[in-house]
Amino acid sequence: MTASTDKLILAVPKGRILEQVMPVFEQAGLIPEPAFFKSGERRLRFATNHDNLDIVRVRSFDVATFLAYGAAHLGVAGSDVIAEFSHPEIYAPVDLNIGICRMVVACSAEFADAEDPKSWSHVRVATKYPSMTKDYFAKRGVQAECIKLNGAMELAPQMGLCRRIVDLVETGSTLKANGLVELETIAQVSSRLVVNRTAWKQHPEMVDGWISRLRAAVRQAAE
Repeated sequence: MTASTDKLILAVPKGRILEQVMPVFEQAGLIPEPAFFKSGERRLRFATNHDNLDIVRVRSFDVATFLAYGAAHLGVAGSDVIAEFSHPEIYAPVDLNIGICRMVVACSAEFADAEDPKSWSHVRVATKYPSMTKDYFAKRGVQAECIKLNGAMELAPQMGLCRRIVDLVETGSTLKANGLVELETIAQVSSRLVVNRTAWKQHPEMVDGWISRLRAAVRQAAE
């Protein structure tokens, strides 16, 4: 597994999802060391209150990379990231019921009345999710030309890069503030507990234990 063969590594994304998942971790009895919560701390790997589990902070898409190649054994990743990465080593056994949002197709409000998704045969879109976007449109018989952007998606129509975007939306306020409107929903998204399949086979008791703890924590939070 790692230099320490009896220790699991849990990869978590920075930002909003990390804030939302911490109460779930606490309910499951998982507490990182105090330095994990310090804003000025530059370390990315931390101990927890369990000797056989360390936690690392990485970017959301990097959670999937660390899991796929066995550098981490457990993680928290959005269903959008899981679907976009689509790696056979990544399995998502628990919906954590956090990070809930939707992936949508949006366009400039000034063109919205002229848009008819049922009539599309070819679309050009800016997106962080080219694989998901192409798969979605291909199932409808639509050819999608995807322009890969990692952020500031809402600027693409304003700057003439393309008319439409595919992006995650929680409340829709960012779209509205940038003069965009939703045309259709591609997928509902939430964050999941993900595991590396090989690590699960090698250490079933340890991995199963955390799956059970986190599943119970989600269930208790919903009650």
